[in-house]
Amino acid sequence: MAIALENVGIAVRDLDATIAFFTDLGLTVVGRDEVSGEWADTAVGLDGNHAKIAVLQTPDGHGQLEFFEYIHPAAIETEPTLPNEIGMHRVAFSVDDIDEALAIAARHGCFPLRGVANYQGVYKLTYLRGPSGIIVMFAQALQPK
Repeated sequence: MAIALENVGIAVRDLDATIAFFTDLGLTVVGRDEVSGEWADTAVGLDGNHAKIAVLQTPDGHGQLEFFEYIHPAAIETEPTLPNEIGMHRVAFSVDDIDEALAIAARHGCFPLRGVANYQGVYKLTYLRGPSGIIVMFAQALQPK
């Protein structure tokens, strides 16, 4: 059986703010839509499913994120997950300039959870809270590949 990762889906509070954050980091919107109807109810398992969606592509073309903002049923607010909680953990990006990535995130009010770490002289990395509390990791290689 052939299998390929299609995308990672994340429910968000504000689709436009989420798109702005991730496109500023360099991702590209490859599609936007509003979905509803029996097929959406069946696929997602929610009666009356109605959501605005957007799919964003990484610059290297290898990854996609699908974000969705629920119109119906109403989105359920939860506390953002902590790094050690079971479930969706984080979205990780390799960046060539972690300081630039952090400056972009800061323009959206997003800052490192604690700071920037140096992992054995191999990577500088950090976690931050992005839109809707999404944990985003930036990692910059410190050695040529």
